[in-house]
Amino acid sequence: MSNFRTLDTIADEVGGKTALVRVDFNVPMNDAGEVTDDTRFRAALPTVKFLREHGAKVVLMAHFGRPKGQIVPEMSLKPVATAFGEVLGAPVSFAENCGFGPKAKAFIESRPQDEVVLLENTRFEAGEEKNDVDLAKAMAELGDIYVNDAFSAAHRAHASTEGVTKFLPAYAGRSMEAELKSLDAALGTPQRPVVAVVGGAKVSSKIDLLKNLVSKVDTLVIGGGMANTFLFADGVSVGKSLCEADLTGTVKDIQAAAEKAGCKIMLPTDVVCAKEFKARAPSRICDASEVAEDEMILDAGPISAAALVDEMSKSKTVVWNGPLGAFELEPFDEATVAAAKGAGDLAKSGKITAVAGGGDTVAALNHAGAAQDFTFISTAGGAFLEWMEGKELPGVEALRV
Repeated sequence: MSNFRTLDTIADEVGGKTALVRVDFNVPMNDAGEVTDDTRFRAALPTVKFLREHGAKVVLMAHFGRPKGQIVPEMSLKPVATAFGEVLGAPVSFAENCGFGPKAKAFIESRPQDEVVLLENTRFEAGEEKNDVDLAKAMAELGDIYVNDAFSAAHRAHASTEGVTKFLPAYAGRSMEAELKSLDAALGTPQRPVVAVVGGAKVSSKIDLLKNLVSKVDTLVIGGGMANTFLFADGVSVGKSLCEADLTGTVKDIQAAAEKAGCKIMLPTDVVCAKEFKARAPSRICDASEVAEDEMILDAGPISAAALVDEMSKSKTVVWNGPLGAFELEPFDEATVAAAKGAGDLAKSGKITAVAGGGDTVAALNHAGAAQDFTFISTAGGAFLEWMEGKELPGVEALRV
């Protein structure tokens, strides 16, 4: 982490100061206004506890939903303050109706040094998503230092993620630090060979991702509906499977780039087919070249899943994004489950570094019961994908030394 400013560099300097901390508290909530998953709360605990233990007053900023610059009462963070306080085991004061100006500053100054303050939804402010300079200045005036602990929002150049860093010294929080270390281990300076597993429905949504990966990894494994498009481009009939036939030229370009870079592309050699897209629909396993015109490919077959596990066993690093089939529908989850368990076992035994994230990936790995065995799982969606695409993330770049 020598490229980024971290909390360790200021451990002895935060006493008596106010730390403005950007967190991701965009948590799931039921109709009763109760938080149903505290994962993001627990991710913020190491940073909040570190700052409090070193004598800083902690002021939290977060967004919730998409109010688009309007005050939407249903998207207030007020119930979040209470819920986070229960996880933290300490009171969390909510700066109700304070905004980000003098009123908020007065409220913060009125609270005890050891008390945590949560400000209202940053997206209630019209200037948040526009990265408005005046709003960023107003936010900066509320603290002495800025800490970004929300990697999931780091791909957005918003006032609370990038603008504020122009007016306060900025540091990576513990959750952000863990993300950056893991991502560097996966694609920045990885141990080789590197295997990337990319699944999902459409090639069109991951063109930039695939083009970047073929220049970074040793083996690129294509799964899900994306594999159908690759098979079709290779002249294989895929029946009525999901397939983007108009992207044949794009697939050929990706294949050519992979060949030039020395990257092997793995596609399913056997598949699971059905005539209906529904759970427990009658299905059969066949060679990828034997799909009937009235059938659709809904999963990779057992031979392909075993080949993927074997490929991962020969690697040192695995980066995973997306399922290999329609994992939400049994029995079309079997390839994803088998491969995920294989990767998890390899990571658990210390044979590989396995990093995953983005989209349905976390749900798929949880479904497989393998998530806890991976080296690191990012809960960030868009930020994780943009990082895999090789794009600069504004909120991350602002933390560089």
